[in-house]
Amino acid sequence: MIAALNGAFDDISKAMRLHRVWIALAHEDIGDQHRRTTLGPLWMLVNYFAFVGTFAFVFVTKDAGNPSYIAYVAIGMLVWFYLTETITMSVSLFQREASFIQGTTLPLFVYVMRLTMQCIIRAGYSLAGCVLILLLGGYGINTNWLVSMLGLLLIVLATPAFVMVFAFLGAFFPDSEFIVGNLMRVGMFFTPVFWVYSGQEGVQKYAYRWNPFTYFLEGVREPITAGIFPIQALAVTGYVCLGLWALALLLLGLYRKRIVFLI
Repeated sequence: MIAALNGAFDDISKAMRLHRVWIALAHEDIGDQHRRTTLGPLWMLVNYFAFVGTFAFVFVTKDAGNPSYIAYVAIGMLVWFYLTETITMSVSLFQREASFIQGTTLPLFVYVMRLTMQCIIRAGYSLAGCVLILLLGGYGINTNWLVSMLGLLLIVLATPAFVMVFAFLGAFFPDSEFIVGNLMRVGMFFTPVFWVYSGQEGVQKYAYRWNPFTYFLEGVREPITAGIFPIQALAVTGYVCLGLWALALLLLGLYRKRIVFLI
């Protein structure tokens, strides 16, 4: 166990010294995805506005009359899109990077950080759109935004762990790419992204209280929309982050040298 953890930390340390490599690769990925398009990466901002508008004005719920509902949906979509993209893209990470993994001696964590940085860059466009919606909705910048940023920071810190866990899952079980993708699509409706929990019983109660993604969303959203310090949400997010990192380090330490035989 100790040897595995030492190996994981050594791999991470080497990868962090190569930060210019994975940052450059991530920027190249974003550029390649939008090459020859008119708007370029701004399409990510357009997509974000389109989804927020759809769920706020088309799929109208009984909560739509609340003045804070658009902000509720905007922040919910920001966090959910980030988590969904991170998780679904992670499952096939090692398969996509197979040629590099088999042909170079780069630390495995370089590929983890390449995807992490790519997801952060993409989320930056959605974040800009979310901030614009909040400002237009009358949510002036105040100390509550700092608490919300703390929730975002915890999610960002958990991202490399998410990537590693699901990347190894995809390497061991190739079918998991489709299973995870479908679960995340369905999971959006079991997570309070656009619906508001107001003490309802039944499925909504359990979907709200026992869904870990609820706390990722509320840790970012509650400080701004409700003006409260989300102690429970931040605590649960922190515990999930620690648990993910413990599992990720163990997987990295045990299987980083064997992954080449699994892809």
